[in-house]
Amino acid sequence: MVASVAVLSDVHGALPALEAVLAEPDVATVDRIVLTGDIAAGPVPVETLDTLVSLGERVVWVRGNADRELVRVAEGEPCDIDVSQWAGRQLRADQVELLRALEHPVRLDVDGFGPVVFCHGTPRDDDEVVLVDSSLARWSEVFGALDDDVHTVVCGHTHMPFQRLVDRRLVVNPGSVGMPYGRPGPQWALLRDGVVELRRTSVDLEWLAERTVAASGYPDVRSWVEDYVLAVASDAEAVTVFGPRDGRPSDG
Repeated sequence: MVASVAVLSDVHGALPALEAVLAEPDVATVDRIVLTGDIAAGPVPVETLDTLVSLGERVVWVRGNADRELVRVAEGEPCDIDVSQWAGRQLRADQVELLRALEHPVRLDVDGFGPVVFCHGTPRDDDEVVLVDSSLARWSEVFGALDDDVHTVVCGHTHMPFQRLVDRRLVVNPGSVGMPYGRPGPQWALLRDGVVELRRTSVDLEWLAERTVAASGYPDVRSWVEDYVLAVASDAEAVTVFGPRDGRPSDG
């Protein structure tokens, strides 16, 4: 049983954003830092993984769909996402093996919550989409194989922070550290004393963008920071894009 957990999802190789979150006092002092997937697919992949590995056993790693994609790219398969195609080719062999070995989902006992399932998309599929307004029927479907003693599920994947109850289960999405939607700035969550806090790290966005550009060798990094650091998609735009993937009509 661990007393406190910081959940960092969808870092996407955004090292300066990650460093800003790791510097938060409540992150620096938690028992565990859980990474709910899509860790390195972004502009600073190698150094992002090295930074997280240096934190040792405090870090709990969960596989995301983009982590699988980087492994495939490193093995010579193409990817239609430009930054992932580039990032996968940068990884060292030990980093490829690290990502290859990641598990999904991961279960951890947290004080005040009991057994918590940490996943990327849903507990059954790292690329599956659920949203804050997904139907109860959809939630029942994706939670069908969960043990009855699991009353908290923490997911990622859609980059939008929320918490809601689903038939007495608490569902949490911390948002994204590296590619936030809804509001700009690195997003994360704190689980402590039976309470979930959705957090956003305050950081100057122009500074964050320039730090990212300086740290990256990605040829199109300036366009990347324009899209994901300086100009963040709204929650309404994101729901419209992701909505059809949870079975709703294409008009959201």
